[in-house]
Order: sequence, then C-alpha cells, then structure tokens
Amino acid sequence: MTTLARNAGLPLDLALIESVRVNAPAVTRRVQSLAARRSQKKEYQAAWLVRAIQCMDLTTLSGDDTEGRVMRLCAKARQPLRADLLHALGLPSLKTGAVCVYHEMVAPAVRALQGHAIPVAAVSTGFPAGLSGMETRLREIELSVQAGAREIDIVIGRRHVLQRDWAALYAEMQAFRAACGDAHVKAILATGELQTLDNVARASWVCMLAGADFIKTSTGKEGVNATPEVSLVMVRAIRDYLALSGFKVGYKPAGGISSAKAALQYLSLMKEELGDEWLTPGLFRFGASSLLTDIERQLEHFVTGRYSAAHRHAMP
Repeated sequence: MTTLARNAGLPLDLALIESVRVNAPAVTRRVQSLAARRSQKKEYQAAWLVRAIQCMDLTTLSGDDTEGRVMRLCAKARQPLRADLLHALGLPSLKTGAVCVYHEMVAPAVRALQGHAIPVAAVSTGFPAGLSGMETRLREIELSVQAGAREIDIVIGRRHVLQRDWAALYAEMQAFRAACGDAHVKAILATGELQTLDNVARASWVCMLAGADFIKTSTGKEGVNATPEVSLVMVRAIRDYLALSGFKVGYKPAGGISSAKAALQYLSLMKEELGDEWLTPGLFRFGASSLLTDIERQLEHFVTGRYSAAHRHAMP
C-alpha cells in the first residue's frame, strides 16, 4: 500500500443513503461505450499489462491449500515474470500488489515475503458467506493481524443490504474497521447477491462512510462476480464519496477476471472514471489467481512475437 491518508469515515446519513439511485440504462450505455473504444496496442498494451501485474492481489483460496502452495505463490509474487522477459521489457524488477490467502496461511506467506515489501492480505469474517457469529468474525480479524496480515478482506452481511438495514451494516463495518487496527480493510460486497444496482451503490456508500479503505466486488465464490456494470456503479460511488469527504477509497474487482483483455478493460474504466492516480496498487487491485498466466503469455508474445503454451506459466 502507498502512504495515502486512510479513510476515516463519516457519520451515517440515512437520508443520503436512501437518496442514492442508479440509472441502469445509462450504466449500460456507458459500459458499452468504453468497450467499443480502440484497445491499447504494442508497447502501450505491454505497459498497461505490467501495471495490471503491479495491481494484482495474487490469490489462493482453495480448501486444499498447503504451505508449499503458498510459498510457491509468494515466489511468483516476488518475481511474476521470467528474468529474460523483465530484461526485454527494460524492467529491473517487478512484484504484485499483495498475496491473498486464508487465515491459516498468513504466517507462511509472511515468512515467504519477508524483506520484499509485499503485503499479505487475509480473507476474514467468515469468508465467503459471512454468517458466523460477530465475536468469531472480529476475533478472526485480530488473529490475522497478529499473524502479520497488513490487509484484511472482510465480507459484509448481505442480509443487512437486502433488508435495507443500513444502520446495522454501518455498525458492522465500523466494528470490522476497528478490529483491523493499522491493517487496511477491504469491504467485499458480494455484489452478485445484492439483487440491484441501487443496492450495490448504497452498500458501497455505507461501507465507505464506516471507514472502508477499499470496496471490493466479490468473494469469487458467488454465481456472478465482478462485472463492468457493477464496477462502474462502485467507482462512481468512490468518486462522489471523495467529493463529499476528501478521502480516497480504493477499488478491487474480483472473481472471473482471467484474461489480459478483461484486465485492460478494467484499467481503462479506472482511468476514465477516476484518473491516473487510481492506477496504482494503493487504490486499485485485481483479485486474481489465473489472470497472471494470460498476462504473461501476452507479454511473451510482445517480446518474442510468439505465444507460449499456458503450462509454461503454470501457477502453484
């Protein structure tokens, strides 16, 4: 993370939250206009793909995770591209934005990344459903921070959004933020389960008012994860929150982003809607596991003119 001023939050304003509306047809038109624009080519595309790597939370969240897999993932985070590709691209070094794991794998990841300034992010609060008891969820955050996690990806209680209980969501988010202490907190909205874009916008606002440093689309475990439409709604909430509060909140799309082309589309959206400042790891992250493989292949094609087989870039 960069040394940005953390989001201190604001008092909950129920009238503000209830006034939030999303013009769905306008969102669709804007997304379509962004998709229709000419994509980056050659060295410009390569530079954008390098930036995508720098903004990546390299992730493993599987039931069969082992310390060995996490250590290999951390080695990939320390050097996501082969030395010959780095040299050809004129890069002295390159690293991902973070490594994201379950609580049990925080300590091994911290050891593997020692001295490399790559933060460990832990998914927490009963991930992915978020339905365990509040005391359990808060204690999970505290234990992950004690183990060395510098970022905590929490999941909100979706029922609060569906029941329009904004006060309960605000109190929950404040409690999670307090439990994180100095660790940055990313609020996962699980947008695929929130039913409407209005709900997505309102949940984004409540989490930011309660002090979320990032808002994130998905756990990656829902039936529908990150989409351009949801992303547009969330980044415009971030823009409006900045105008109201003066605080910059980060954005993290996660789930289903597996191609370099998709990564470029999200980077373009961030540049268009929030500006170049949000194209940094301090304010933008991809939640990704397989995305890096396709980006590696695209960069190798840029350097050599040939596509390599995916297995040559296998992830742990």
